[in-house]
Amino acid sequence: MSVASRVQAQAIRTPSAPALRWQDRSVTYAELRELAAKAAAHLTGVPTGGAPVALRADKSPETVAAVLACLTVEQPVLLLSTDLGPQVFDALVAEAGCAAVISVDGADLRVRPVSAPPQAPALPPDTCLLLTTSGSTGLPKIVPLPAAGIGRFVDWAAAQFGLTEGTRVLNYAPLNFDLCLLDVWATLCHGGEVVLVDPARAVQPRYLLKLFADARPEVVQAVPMLFRLLTEASDGRSFPEVRHVLLTGDHTPRRVRAGLPSLFPGAALHNVYGCTETNDSFLYTFGPQQAVEDDPLPLGRPIPGVEAAVVDHGAVVTGPGTGELVVATPFQADGYLGDAAPGGRFFRRVTDSGERTWYRTGDLVRRAPDGRLTLIGRNDLQVKVRGVRVNVEEIERVIQAHEGVVEAVVVPLPDPGAGTRLHAVVRTVHSGPSGLALRTHCAARLTRVAIPDAFRLVDEPLPVGPTDKVDRHRVRDHLMRELL
Repeated sequence: MSVASRVQAQAIRTPSAPALRWQDRSVTYAELRELAAKAAAHLTGVPTGGAPVALRADKSPETVAAVLACLTVEQPVLLLSTDLGPQVFDALVAEAGCAAVISVDGADLRVRPVSAPPQAPALPPDTCLLLTTSGSTGLPKIVPLPAAGIGRFVDWAAAQFGLTEGTRVLNYAPLNFDLCLLDVWATLCHGGEVVLVDPARAVQPRYLLKLFADARPEVVQAVPMLFRLLTEASDGRSFPEVRHVLLTGDHTPRRVRAGLPSLFPGAALHNVYGCTETNDSFLYTFGPQQAVEDDPLPLGRPIPGVEAAVVDHGAVVTGPGTGELVVATPFQADGYLGDAAPGGRFFRRVTDSGERTWYRTGDLVRRAPDGRLTLIGRNDLQVKVRGVRVNVEEIERVIQAHEGVVEAVVVPLPDPGAGTRLHAVVRTVHSGPSGLALRTHCAARLTRVAIPDAFRLVDEPLPVGPTDKVDRHRVRDHLMRELL
């Protein structure tokens, strides 16, 4: 059964059960089905000829219903971030060859036909959702996800984390994120209740603590920002109803992880690794002692059906060593939309299990003698300092390991004498470490060239981009303006 048919069947089986919790409103499965039917009626009047439609993914029950409507009538839908500027939005609509744009304003839904470009790429067979990459290095790439792959993922997620009728699952991520395949769609497919976090208040600790207390979620998946906000503001409060905590999206500093066992005393803690192109690939379950001691957390084991390899300069690393992680999952896209150029991220590879599409993640990992993989950083975040290659993410993890550091980012800046100098911008706790103390901390753990040349201490949170990761470009631009 497709995702849509499962949700529709759930609405018939348990019509009065809560499907969505949004602000002060509860939406039952019957009400969600009715909203989706109204949205589908708008779609039937727009001939798309198999082309996708675009939807700006403002979080609301009506938007979830609009996506469900598209899935129900087998209309591929491109989910776009609410943070996109109009030019980027229009460029992605054109690149995908969208036949219409859906807009949701409260209870009002409109479908606006657009003229698809004549050379729009054909969608891969079975495409139902189209997501986008973050676009940190240019126009976001479009990732078409197959219905069969999504179906396999929601079944794995339900079995792994015990999603059944009545299970309450927190949705912190925007609706255009791949995290929603678990938070929203796996939950709805199995009769659970999705607790939608209001994005307008997603960084307000008081709101988040009240939402946890009132909604009592049982499964919580989020980027490190949520857990940092909760641990900093909890003041001894705990949420024993939470059964599973999933850390994902980025490295969670040890200082934040250390507060999770007391915040969620009844929860299993998991480190989840994946990306938009492949969905989840690795899972590592850890306990309170590992939350404090392991830094960084291992990637864990490939989830069922996932194959992985470590590749260094084209050769597969079979023993201890470092290289780029490449993966093949049962849930992934087979390529970016319209990208047929050879030598890209996706490639075909034959293994003992047969020929599959594999994906170059761009993530550098280190394999220990016992086979355990740990993430080092991005291969596009390697820089040369005085002729030596260093990875800025690895330096950031060392800085964040200091107990007085809340968050940190390391930015390489050009220097006429040295070529490249590393600048660290660090937010510390009140009366936290000085720049000299941080330099001493780094000197004990890093090679000399990897120690930042300058430490800038700040009180305010670092700027973040649409994926809730630190926006390195904004930090870099700010530093450049200061140094001019």
